[in-house]
Amino acid sequence: MTVRTAIVTGAARGIGAAISERLAADGMQVAVLDLNERDCDAVVERITAAGGKALAVGADVSDPIAVELAVERVTKELGEPTVLVNNAGIIRDNLIFKMTVEDWDAVMSVHLRGAFNTTKAVQGYMTKANFGRIINMSSISALGNRGQANYSAAKAGLQGMTKALAIELGKFGVTANVVGPGFIETEMTKATADRMGVDYEDFKNAVASQTPVPRVGQPADIAHAVSFFASEGAGYISGQVMYVAGGPKA
Repeated sequence: MTVRTAIVTGAARGIGAAISERLAADGMQVAVLDLNERDCDAVVERITAAGGKALAVGADVSDPIAVELAVERVTKELGEPTVLVNNAGIIRDNLIFKMTVEDWDAVMSVHLRGAFNTTKAVQGYMTKANFGRIINMSSISALGNRGQANYSAAKAGLQGMTKALAIELGKFGVTANVVGPGFIETEMTKATADRMGVDYEDFKNAVASQTPVPRVGQPADIAHAVSFFASEGAGYISGQVMYVAGGPKA
């Protein structure tokens, strides 16, 4: 069995950490990448303690040179990456009349430019291996969400980029798919509740009451979907968007 090397961005905590640990449990070697390398140490330690192999990597995904250097290091210390999960993201929520150009640019730089940089840096390894799995993390916010014009646009943009990648890279054995989380219990959603001045437990309960599967999502729910798209058996599925949101409506 071929041992694959995966890179997961935004992997120091929350969804990214859960994805990293799940892919390691699936037998992959995982580069746990985030802005600050030391923030990734705990995830690497958990993977190692469970018998897996992982590497903490620090890089700003919006910086193409930093990404190229990070990928070179991963290739040298783990192996040539053929699985990429573009999970890195930030929020700068505000209503459109209050949103600054800086708020807009910051979100676009991490989500869209970041995914472009990492994908461009690894696609050569994938095409050479005639095997690749690109999983981009979108959101139900791609369908539109109040106070998130920048985030919604970035997540919708990732879906379009993914479909283009699926068309370009399919002949090389590379698939590109999207996982679109609904409300997932993470530090980021807690920050949203804090911004709104709402108690987090009340916030989660309100979301759960309006969700067909009456609960909020957990990082493990997203990791399971990513594991499927990253698997050997998902090779005939490409350019697709899977919403993991507890129901058919956002």
